[in-house]
Amino acid sequence: MSGPGELPVGIDELLERVRAGYERIEPKEAYDAARTGGALLVDIRYAALRERDGLIPGALVVERNELEWRLDPQGSHRAPEATSHDLRVVVICNEGYASSLAALSLHQLGLRHATDLVGGFQAWKASGLPVTS
Repeated sequence: MSGPGELPVGIDELLERVRAGYERIEPKEAYDAARTGGALLVDIRYAALRERDGLIPGALVVERNELEWRLDPQGSHRAPEATSHDLRVVVICNEGYASSLAALSLHQLGLRHATDLVGGFQAWKASGLPVTS
């Protein structure tokens, strides 16, 4: 996010800039959006964390390195759930950091309603929302 001649930014500043570009979502709001608002929850945590901590029922599991290919509605490797650029996507990582950068990447693909979960899976679980083993 720095141009020619500009000093590079650190990750904390980059996250701040990225997050200023969209509204992040809290766990309860994400739960409600998935249940009644048609939002797609996308879990990008790696397998060891999913095995250790469990899964969010109904969330689409997509490894982070496949995210753009699976969610691009025009992509040849898209998931069946990736139906349009208007899809509301909530990206979930473990603690809410990597998901912010992933949401930015989805915005760059035209998924303008992509966001991420504040606090990630750990905040979801701490909120007492459903988790399966």
